[in-house]
Amino acid sequence: MKIFSGWHRFVFGLALIFLLTHLFSVRELHTNSKMEEPPRKQLNKKLNHLVLGPAAGQGLSNRLQCQGTKALNRIHSSNSRSGVDGSITFVTVFTIYNSSLNDVDDKSSNTVVGNASYNKFGRSTALLNVFINFIQVAMPQSKVIILTDPVSDLSVLRNGVSLYPIEGEYSRDKLMLQRIRSYITFLETRLQNLSQKKPKNITHYIFTDSDIAVVDDLGQIFRDHPNFHVALTFRNNKAQPLNSGFIAVRGTPEAILRAKLFLQEVLKVYSTKYRNASRMLGDQLALAWVVKSKPHFDASRFGKALAFSEDIGGTSVVFLPCSLYNWTPPEGAGQFHGMPLDAKVVHFKGSRKRLMLESWNFYSSSLEVSDMLCLILGSGRTKYDF
Repeated sequence: MKIFSGWHRFVFGLALIFLLTHLFSVRELHTNSKMEEPPRKQLNKKLNHLVLGPAAGQGLSNRLQCQGTKALNRIHSSNSRSGVDGSITFVTVFTIYNSSLNDVDDKSSNTVVGNASYNKFGRSTALLNVFINFIQVAMPQSKVIILTDPVSDLSVLRNGVSLYPIEGEYSRDKLMLQRIRSYITFLETRLQNLSQKKPKNITHYIFTDSDIAVVDDLGQIFRDHPNFHVALTFRNNKAQPLNSGFIAVRGTPEAILRAKLFLQEVLKVYSTKYRNASRMLGDQLALAWVVKSKPHFDASRFGKALAFSEDIGGTSVVFLPCSLYNWTPPEGAGQFHGMPLDAKVVHFKGSRKRLMLESWNFYSSSLEVSDMLCLILGSGRTKYDF
């Protein structure tokens, strides 16, 4: 009996030692795994300074090649103003919220970019000014119209820039819906003006988000595709192949009318099918539904970065690849493979807003577009503090 009891204690002791050793090993493994996690967490953390990494697309002949912020080749400038019938006006929606105005005297949330310090209100207006700066460098003959809330205390004193107040719901939750409504109202007024007085020259319109940088002349769109009514940008994304941040409209009465009718259909789908996504993405889902629901539309063409045309309910739509006309680091098809040499628009979506200001500051000091694009290409995978 004593022998059995001693043996029992011995076996129990071995089991206890094994259990403690196992628990220690698991704890050590868990600790080591935690030490290896920061790279993943760092990707989701917004930084307050640029982090330059390797530029994608190295070794590809049709991609920008960079050594740090020095471009080893140069982007292909279109020089397309010759041969374009008419002028081009950019149209964007921008408003100031009451909460933004309350932050004017709040220094606690200030952000420093270069030699400037911005509060929340200052960051928004700085981005709007940089948006205008890029347009005026790439397309100095173009004008900018800002559609805004009539009650917004917005003032932009820039040559070639004007405000166009339109009544509506400009709250954050309704802004994407209001943007389409504002586009429709703007097109309606243009139709009325054209019916009353025929201008000597055509004015084409490009509706964009205010967080884009135009880095090349976009007149090529209207020269190379002379018969479209509306131009949309697409990417290889099954659920959201169309991006609403760039919509071009030819300036003829017929094209403006067709664009208005097309956007009215998008608004109807948005308001009925995707109203729960009114804060964001609903407009892109509605665009895709309107286009893909048309009989015989071949959505597989979104998988190739080649422009194509299609009749969508009587509207002639040209589809332009995002890789050229709406390039975003690092989202979208093929964009992990670098920046095409003929990219014309860079879209600083989401958390890349600081990168937009930093890019303009870099360009102002270097005056080299290709070197600035290397800065964007090397920094675009990181989230920043805007």
